[in-house]
Order: sequence, then structure tokens, then C-alpha cells
Amino acid sequence: MAPKNILLFSGKRKSGKDYLTDHLKNVLADKCEIIKISQPIKSHWAKEKNLNLNELLSDSTYKEQYRLDMIKWGEEMRNKDYGYFCRAACASAADKDIWIISDIRRKTDIQWFKETYGNLIRNIRIFADEETRKARGFNFQVGVDDAMSECDLDDFHDWDLIVNNGEGRHSLEAQLDSIMKLVNL
Repeated sequence: MAPKNILLFSGKRKSGKDYLTDHLKNVLADKCEIIKISQPIKSHWAKEKNLNLNELLSDSTYKEQYRLDMIKWGEEMRNKDYGYFCRAACASAADKDIWIISDIRRKTDIQWFKETYGNLIRNIRIFADEETRKARGFNFQVGVDDAMSECDLDDFHDWDLIVNNGEGRHSLEAQLDSIMKLVNL
């Protein structure tokens, strides 16, 4: 059975996507599931290279060692089938009212969800200024932060909500309230 709501979260590295989506999951409890499009990429990479999957899925320096190679392989797969990772990530999703997709990175990700689920989707952009991101550990990497995986949605404007999670941000509760207004329970 399809979910009733699909929240597509996008934002630059260290903008706070995982932080907000984890807190949103706590609010929604058993009504939702977090789905990561990067999970099938990281699972493949962990098996292929005999790496620790949990570390690849976390916000760790371990993951950063392999990020560029994962991006290159992911791009090759997307060039063959742009919906490959979206489909793989959703294939094992639980039967929940709300899916939280925490790592939308490309226009083709949004296109796949729109083609597959239509009006169930809501596009949410998490924004944080560069100084805030640097304070969270962001360090610009050539080939990563200027790649399509970080920049493809820079000129996308069809957001249902933009959440400032940087300097001057509202409280966590206010941010979550603004997101909850998009959910039909």
C-alpha cells in the first residue's frame, strides 16, 4: 500500500537534513519511516569493498573517505536508469502513512517520485549558511561539493517549504511545526 504523504528533503552537506528528519521521526513515531536514497548505494559499496555499512550510513569521517568514489559509481548507475536508487530505496519501505526521504539530491529524484507518487509528495529544502555548515564540520571538497550530487537542485524552485536551519533559524519546534503543516494525517 502506498503512503499518504511523502516528504522529500533536500539540502547541502551539513545543512541539518538528518538532524531535522530524525526529530521529525520522533514526533511522528510509528506513523512514518525514514528512507535514504543513498542506502542502496552505500550497501552496494560496503559489500563491494568490504566496508562497514553502518559507518557509511552515519555522518562520519569514515564515509568521507569513500564519498567521491560512491558519487562516481552512483552517477554511472543513474545515467543508465535515473530512478534506480529511488526505486531500490522504496522497495523495502515499511507500510507507513508517511515516508520521509531524507536525501533528495537531484531533479531526477524529484521527477521519479512525482511520476511514481504524484500529489503525495512535498518538496522541502533545508538551508544553512556556509558559516553554520562549517561550524558543523563542513569543509569544501573539489569533486564532491561542486558535483551534481550537491548542486543539481541549486536552481530548482518548486519547493513546498524552505526551512532555514542556519544563522537566524527558528527553534527546532517551530521548524518541525512548519513541516507538519504539509502532512495530511
